[in-house]
Amino acid sequence: MITSSISPLRPIGLEPQPVQDGQEAGGFGAIFRSAIDAVKETDAEKTQLQYLQATGQLDNPAQLMLAGSKYEMSVSLLVQLRNRAVEAYNEIMRISL
Repeated sequence: MITSSISPLRPIGLEPQPVQDGQEAGGFGAIFRSAIDAVKETDAEKTQLQYLQATGQLDNPAQLMLAGSKYEMSVSLLVQLRNRAVEAYNEIMRISL
């Protein structure tokens, strides 16, 4: 009989960040930071494509629609993460010692 350990799954793009400036590696903070970075990056991409469209330099308007959808999804993920964090905090506060 062969036994092997099962390694935990990690969501793509949400790998823990290396330790910087005395901050903890991995954990919720790293996931939250990567979600914030994703919102910033997708917003910058969407803004750039809007500029290109406004100046008539955008060849494929579908790129702008895709960038807008990516931005909306990244903002939605960030809001959901924040809501889960608030729910977890409230649950911890309800625990009586």
